[in-house]
Amino acid sequence: MTFISKTTLILLSPLAFVSCNKETAEVDSNTPATSDAAVKPYPLDVCIVSGEKLGSMGEPVAIVHEGQEIKFCCDSCPPKFEKDPAKYLGKLGNASE
Repeated sequence: MTFISKTTLILLSPLAFVSCNKETAEVDSNTPATSDAAVKPYPLDVCIVSGEKLGSMGEPVAIVHEGQEIKFCCDSCPPKFEKDPAKYLGKLGNASE
């Protein structure tokens, strides 16, 4: 191979991986497990951890836990939830049905 061919191959090779990763990400986001239709909406107007009104501390933080959307009043609540989800999921009670 000539110097120019080797250089071109070296410079363009990473683009193939970027392209593959983008396609994979798009396919993954359309799977039923992650689609919006499969996620149960959060039924409360308060943070599941602190009980504070959503929006009282800025934009609420939302995650999906086992197909259930969970909303928090701030960034410090999700780690508390993740330590013991069952403790907090009980607060949803019949509100999610």
